[in-house]
Amino acid sequence: MATIRDVAREAGVSIATVSRVFNDSSVVSERTVNAVRAVAAHLHYWPNGAARSLITNRTHALGVLLPEIYGEFFSEVIRGIDLAARVHGFQLLVSGSHADSEALAEAMRAMSGRIDGVIVMAPDADAPAAIRGFSSRCPLVLLNPGQDVEDCDTVSIANDEGAHEVVTHLARLGHSRIAIVRGPARNLDAERRLQGYRAALRDSGIPGAPGLELAGDFTESSGEAAAAALVRLDPRPTAVFVANDHMAIGVMSGLRDAGLRVPEDVAVAGFDDIAMARYATPALTTARVNTSLLGERAVALLLHARRSASPGPRQHEVLPTTLVVRRSCGAKPPRSADPLRRRGAKAFRGPAT
Repeated sequence: MATIRDVAREAGVSIATVSRVFNDSSVVSERTVNAVRAVAAHLHYWPNGAARSLITNRTHALGVLLPEIYGEFFSEVIRGIDLAARVHGFQLLVSGSHADSEALAEAMRAMSGRIDGVIVMAPDADAPAAIRGFSSRCPLVLLNPGQDVEDCDTVSIANDEGAHEVVTHLARLGHSRIAIVRGPARNLDAERRLQGYRAALRDSGIPGAPGLELAGDFTESSGEAAAAALVRLDPRPTAVFVANDHMAIGVMSGLRDAGLRVPEDVAVAGFDDIAMARYATPALTTARVNTSLLGERAVALLLHARRSASPGPRQHEVLPTTLVVRRSCGAKPPRSADPLRRRGAKAFRGPAT
């Protein structure tokens, strides 16, 4: 079995340098880190984790707490976190399904002492207050907290702006009665997207109405139930903005079951741009979120805080969204975005709303 001396000799560096590389010291250049890790991999060397933890008081593990670990959105967040963490030699402890703030705090207590930092996505409105005290014990980054939390670094999605852009797009297509399928009550992402919807209606000179704001909980089944409620409205909306893509797919299914066509009878647009959005029938117009980057940036902030000698000012990053126009809203997608046109095939042209 290879030893630290073997790695140092093969890489042409000192034993102390190899030790610094595996202890994630900031005094070693990136070039040296890459060279040492390449040699270590070739020699199948890896330091004893338990012994290293006793010496450095570090575990080389990061905690990740999400409200859910099922579904494309959360799997992409985890993928981004994992890719960034592995570059720096960290492994992940992942836990999900924390339905309330107390369960979240309990999970953080259980991870205490086993991790070098924690990334938390807690969309419940009470969550930031419940976990704020943990930031003094270990580095902590909040994902999408819905607000800047003074004593925590945060990475957020531009929920308001993304929703505003989608609804404005529907208004520019000529729709003047636009409904929304909301997300769960007290969910901060859902609340921000609702505010963006309302602001877009105001800015477009379109009157809103409480009856056009339909309940949802971010699941496909709640979207299908919302579609059943939508078709009973009189007059019926000609367009609907759905607060996430999973619900939007449920809405389109429910509308089809009711005998309505998308987009000819009702235009539909979503939020997130999950992989299924482009393969739905019709393909779904949505606000694209770079969810993998959300995870990557969280790791970057976490490691920066971990290496800093003093806390310094907290960082609050907001990742933009991008409007992706597809067939579900009735507008023709940009020429370069149409895969049939790129292959030179004859593209289908459905009637526009």
